[in-house]
Amino acid sequence: MSSGGLSSGGSLRAQPPAPFEPASLGPVALRNRVIKAATFEGVMPKGAVTDELIAYHVAVARGGAALTTLAYCAVSPGGRVSRHTLVFRDDLIDDLRRLTDAVHREGAAVAAQLGHAGLVGGAHSKRHPTFAPSARFSAPAMARVKAATAEQLDEVVADFGRAARVAETAGFDVIEVHLGHNYLLSSFMSPNLNHRRDDYGGSIENRARFPRRVVEAVRRAVDGRLAVIAKFNMADGVAGGLWLDESLQIARLLEADGHLDALELTGGSSLLNGMYFFRGDVPMREFAAAQPRLVALGLKVVGRRIFPEYPFEEAFFLPFARQFREALSMPLVLLGGINRVDTIDQALGEGFEFVGMARALLREPDLVNKMASGRSTAGLCVHCNKCLPTIYSGTRCVLVPSAGASAPSDSRGTS
Repeated sequence: MSSGGLSSGGSLRAQPPAPFEPASLGPVALRNRVIKAATFEGVMPKGAVTDELIAYHVAVARGGAALTTLAYCAVSPGGRVSRHTLVFRDDLIDDLRRLTDAVHREGAAVAAQLGHAGLVGGAHSKRHPTFAPSARFSAPAMARVKAATAEQLDEVVADFGRAARVAETAGFDVIEVHLGHNYLLSSFMSPNLNHRRDDYGGSIENRARFPRRVVEAVRRAVDGRLAVIAKFNMADGVAGGLWLDESLQIARLLEADGHLDALELTGGSSLLNGMYFFRGDVPMREFAAAQPRLVALGLKVVGRRIFPEYPFEEAFFLPFARQFREALSMPLVLLGGINRVDTIDQALGEGFEFVGMARALLREPDLVNKMASGRSTAGLCVHCNKCLPTIYSGTRCVLVPSAGASAPSDSRGTS
């Protein structure tokens, strides 16, 4: 598959929906079918809602996206990636309302991505213990992380329900439950990370039990007033990790539960393979420059193993996503290197209800408006991935000088 458009392989709809006309996502009316996927913004010092964070999402909303996603919002202090992660608690509602009101004034909807970091959490920064399906060493935590008890998992389920109610009160339209990238819920589904011998480990149904409980709790908390979607790993991109044969079975279980309005299809591991869900160049020099000295030295030793290079391809997740389109009837969001109008057209023609864009909108926040008006057929993003190290100082495209911002140096996270 080349960057000039999609190859053949999926069945086409006779009359696919128009990409830039209104659509529905569960109970939410959207102005088109293009979603701004979660991209960690890096401008939330000590978990605060800042003017820079609001401006980041207003630019995307003003630029035409139907829905912009506030990236990685922790459901508890222990679920943070770092001390600079937003935690969805009651005392943040008024500040969050400033953000949602600003996005709504631009005619877009806004989603909150709710998650628990698990093994991806940097305990040295956030000063709260994290846990995992099974005990193992975590590089982000720089320590061995303990296995969660059943009681701790019950608390996490309750935390997701509380965070969902905070999101509703703060004016969000959509909740995205993070079931991807080997954060806590994703790690329970992974045979590589989950070696439990209780009701949460072993069989596919057992490994899916905890994520399904969380999704149900979120659905019950908002009771159809908000759309509920999940960012879902099709494959972990690591040896022995979750792959299509099992992820398809878990997706069928989630569909049968009936608590989701859509699945947003992704892959990769923020713990073990940070480039699987990006593809393209690996800016190792820039990554090292953004790190403390000790971490930078470590990157020289293991960097290429954690950040392997994959050639960029337009719509690189499409071959995997087609397997889900064939197996499921629920709405699906296609992610992964979508930069072109013809990509969007063909994705909708193959039965995907929405597409998600991330890096392309960092380069051009108004790309959707340009495409809808016919002024552009493809984005300017060159897939250099030099935006990735900027999550430590305000996420931006380095080719847009005016988009810079400042943030604490350990404001790390991916979405």
